[in-house]
Amino acid sequence: MRPMKVGGLMTDDVVTVLPATPFKDVAKLLAEHDISGLPVVDADDHVVGVVSESDLLARRAPTARGVMSAPAVTVYAQEAAADAARLMARRGVERLPVVDEEERLVGIVTRRDLLRVFLRPDPEIRRRIREEVLGDAMGLPEDAVDVHVLDGVVTLAGRVRSRDRAGTLLRLAERMEGVVTVVDRLSFPDGALSPAPPSMRTGGDPSA
Repeated sequence: MRPMKVGGLMTDDVVTVLPATPFKDVAKLLAEHDISGLPVVDADDHVVGVVSESDLLARRAPTARGVMSAPAVTVYAQEAAADAARLMARRGVERLPVVDEEERLVGIVTRRDLLRVFLRPDPEIRRRIREEVLGDAMGLPEDAVDVHVLDGVVTLAGRVRSRDRAGTLLRLAERMEGVVTVVDRLSFPDGALSPAPPSMRTGGDPSA
C-alpha cells in the first residue's frame, strides 16, 4: 500500500516574491500568472510567509512583508497527500508551500491538487481496504471486518482480537487514498471500544 505523496501532486515551478517585493508587484504577479497566492521566501529559499489575494485586500503595505501571513504553513514532499489535505482543512488555507529537509521551497500544492486524492469512487476505496489493508497488510480474511464507505467516509465494524490490532487497522484505513475520515465501530473480546483514530479525536493535534 503506497499512499500518494505530496511530491507527486505539487507544482515545482513556483512563483515567489521576497519580503521586500513592492505591494504592487505582488498584485501584478498574482494577476499575470492567474494564481490566488504565492510564497514569500528569503535569499536562501526558506519560506517566511504566504501572500494571498485576501491578504492584499485586507491590508495595505509597501512590501510583501507587510501583507503576508506568517509563519507559513508548509509540508514536506514525502508527506502523504491525505495528511496534507487534512492539514490544509484544519488550518483553513488554500495552498501549502512544499519544502525539503532543509526547509527550502521545492514546490507548492493547492486545494485543487489535493482534491484529486479524494476523487476515488466509494466501491474502489472499499475494495482496496479489504484487499490491501485487511488482506495484504494485516493477513486477515477480506470479510473479517465490515467495511462501509459513503462519500469517502469509511466505517469499520466488527470484532478484532486486540486493541493494538484495531488501532493498526484504523490507521492504515485512514491513510488510504480517497478516505476522508474513518468511523470506528470495532470491539474487542472484553467488549471495550477501541481508541478513535487521530482524525476522529476532538481537540489537540491530530498527529499526536
